[in-house]
Amino acid sequence: MPRLARALTASAVLASQFALAQPLPAEIEAALARARLPREAVTLVVADAQGKEPPRLWHRAQVQINPASIAKLATTFAALELLGPAWTWTTPVMVDGPIRDGVLQGNLYIKGQGDPRLVVERLWQLLRRVQGLGVRRISGDIVLDRSAFQLGPQDPAAFDGEPLKAYNAQPDALLVNYRAIVLHLTPLGAGQIAAVQMEPALAGVEVPATVPLTQAPCGDWRAGLRADFSQPTRIRLDGTYPAACGPRAWPLAAPEPTSQASRAVEALWRELGGQLGGQVRDGLVPAGLVPVITFESPALAEVVRDINKFSNNVMAQQLFLTLGLQQKGSGTLAGSREVMRQWWRDRLKDEPPQFDNGSGLSRQERISAAQLTRLLQYAWASPLMPEFIASLPVAGVDGTARRAAAGAGATGVAHLKTGSLRDVAGVAGYVHAADGRRYVLVAIANHPDAAAIRPVVDALVVWTAGPAAAAPAAPISSATPTPRR
Repeated sequence: MPRLARALTASAVLASQFALAQPLPAEIEAALARARLPREAVTLVVADAQGKEPPRLWHRAQVQINPASIAKLATTFAALELLGPAWTWTTPVMVDGPIRDGVLQGNLYIKGQGDPRLVVERLWQLLRRVQGLGVRRISGDIVLDRSAFQLGPQDPAAFDGEPLKAYNAQPDALLVNYRAIVLHLTPLGAGQIAAVQMEPALAGVEVPATVPLTQAPCGDWRAGLRADFSQPTRIRLDGTYPAACGPRAWPLAAPEPTSQASRAVEALWRELGGQLGGQVRDGLVPAGLVPVITFESPALAEVVRDINKFSNNVMAQQLFLTLGLQQKGSGTLAGSREVMRQWWRDRLKDEPPQFDNGSGLSRQERISAAQLTRLLQYAWASPLMPEFIASLPVAGVDGTARRAAAGAGATGVAHLKTGSLRDVAGVAGYVHAADGRRYVLVAIANHPDAAAIRPVVDALVVWTAGPAAAAPAAPISSATPTPRR
């Protein structure tokens, strides 16, 4: 029997001697009372990362809960195993005619295959490589092939009625700049106006060049702009902007998402001095065309870091769909869920959680703290552990956990993936204790006041990082596996 499996079997037998409902540590009980969160609203686990000892804390660990963005832990670690940390997305570029005297006598095709990091700077690089082939004018069209993902109609307002929130941007096989725009506002020296710049520029979309300044305090400056997106090709800013705010950036999901990629490609091609005889449109690459350029993404390990550090939903969904695309030939939610379920059964030897879209931006996703603990212990024993842990936010230091435990004297002692939705909040990850031990920590609330769990998390991180106390616990599993090496 592999070493980790033997250790967990022994710890499970030992833990089974204790009651399932042990008292919570006094510090945690006090933090819950101050937060006015009932014990029944939270699930809490603190367990040895190697699984060699019974858990120090095991509260409602078997209950299936909504994990919010903590679901990204499963998506990203499964991808690291199934694809490998050095794996890259490729975006092939094809032509269907000769290039003579700087003119492509035909169409240019760009085939999306799910790259989550085709941001405006990298799109610029791709188009510059096209120009490096000697193309200054395209006599035909630029055709965008987005067929690798089969998603059906998408409604960015479906989740919470906020279609312009950047976190609601929807996945796309040819995802340009996260399917989002950013409005940059910069007060100018004269003190009367602020310059407005949209990134990326979108062909055919008008944005005011300036907005009047006001001397009001920098409060809810977004509301003060009185932005009107009802006409996606003509964004209006009918209000003012406080000079006291200084330069600010306002990220938004693209007001017209279905045309965002084509508008961005056209604007950037023309900005680079390229000419176009036709149009930028959606279509399919004809059979038999061979790529003249194969544009590669950053390595998966780098992409996973962006997903987990900053909890990027659309990047996580791109990765989730890529798992189905790579194993089944088409990126569908149903196919990717099947891949994830099979991976969980094969690696963790247990019934899988309820997967939805890979990002946690879901009301259907379900997992228990016990399952998260098994996942994190499995990852800890994996050769991929360094890449995985390096992708998690450091408490009190960076990413979405930069404020976690910062005021509690525990800055830097934990790597924690955060998650939050309406009625859901929590963390899961690893804590480095004062005695050198490493613990898995899971703390999630499903409750109308779930956001109040933050001081509870801070108290739990401090308690976990301190000297270990003898704490009875329930078993995790008698069949937690060792990662394949």
